[in-house]
Amino acid sequence: MAASYGVGVHEKGEISLERILAEVKKNPELEKAGAIGCYVGIVRGRGLKGGSVRKLLVQAYREEAEESLEKIAREILAKPGIVDVRIHHVVGELEVGEPILYVVIAGSRRREVFESLREAVDRVKREAAIRKKEITDSGEYWVPRG
Repeated sequence: MAASYGVGVHEKGEISLERILAEVKKNPELEKAGAIGCYVGIVRGRGLKGGSVRKLLVQAYREEAEESLEKIAREILAKPGIVDVRIHHVVGELEVGEPILYVVIAGSRRREVFESLREAVDRVKREAAIRKKEITDSGEYWVPRG
């Protein structure tokens, strides 16, 4: 079995960091890794335009979003030293502090893992067909991508 990846767009409660890490640990290529890096994006409490966030509505064009997540994962996995890439986005109505994005990368060295983790997160924000609407105590609005 070669290096692997996994992606998905999920409703709240369908995915967890523990479940993702369990999948990574099943990868026989993990013996080549010296690091597993994790990014967990959460709903922030302050709105982009100010005010307190009451909730975040996250919508995705599921098929298109999963295709872009898969493309990002495959391209990150092709980097030297990377053996596993997992990218999972949560959609639906989310409360402050709830997880919205999980990115987990395993690789031979921490430098490659950290660089790849940052690239993956930045690309998800720019490329995935996912949009967010902040609902705050001072109004509601769609958050620009990026």
